[in-house]
Amino acid sequence: MEITTDPPGKRGKLTLAIDVGGTRLKAGLLDQKGEMVAGPNRVDTPPHPTPQIVVDALIGLAAPFGHFDRISVGFPGVVRAGQVLTAPNLGTPEWRHFPLAASLIDKLGKPVRMLNDAEVQGLGVIAGKGLECVITLGTGMGFALFQDGRPAPHLELSQHPIHKGKTYDQFIGVAAFKKVGRARWNRRLQRVLANITTLVGFDTLYIGGGNARQVDISLPSNVRLVSNEAGITGGVRLWDRALDPVFAVGG
Repeated sequence: MEITTDPPGKRGKLTLAIDVGGTRLKAGLLDQKGEMVAGPNRVDTPPHPTPQIVVDALIGLAAPFGHFDRISVGFPGVVRAGQVLTAPNLGTPEWRHFPLAASLIDKLGKPVRMLNDAEVQGLGVIAGKGLECVITLGTGMGFALFQDGRPAPHLELSQHPIHKGKTYDQFIGVAAFKKVGRARWNRRLQRVLANITTLVGFDTLYIGGGNARQVDISLPSNVRLVSNEAGITGGVRLWDRALDPVFAVGG
């Protein structure tokens, strides 16, 4: 995918890219090409991550960067039109319908675009051709689909049961990794990948997230491990003109 934003200066517009996670909150400053020019700054996700506590932490992460022109946010749940609909790993009841984009606009005075965190990570790694799938292995399992570089309608596959009533989040999330150990967790991952392969029929699958480094199984040629940093660096792609229709109704 080619980025086609307007460069007003040497490095073009600077994007504050935020990655909200169930374990950590991260932020970096990106130039026009998506290269990180400052950061990433990280803090642990607060133990009781209510919306206001998380917003305050994000403001703290942004403060050292000084000037930026716009903000991109990857959020672990269903988001629509700048609002959070679900937040499985942060506490959905408190987050439901929280206007996170508007809150950041109010606090930081810059335009905001927000997508599911797996979609943001995907925008940082996909080739933009064919049917591409992204999963992220972290606190839970993120999932995103792209057709020729455009995000498909979001599916919360992580909340779907896979085995004995366990959801994908519960089956291969970080709590499962700690409980069953690396070898068994990798066997579970093999089962997950087989299911996703059958379900999606993707051309390419990308595996990211903090626990991607724990993957220790043979992967097909069309399945690739990618850097967890893409959860931040993909943020500049939210401002690609080709994605304007995705945010046409206040996204």
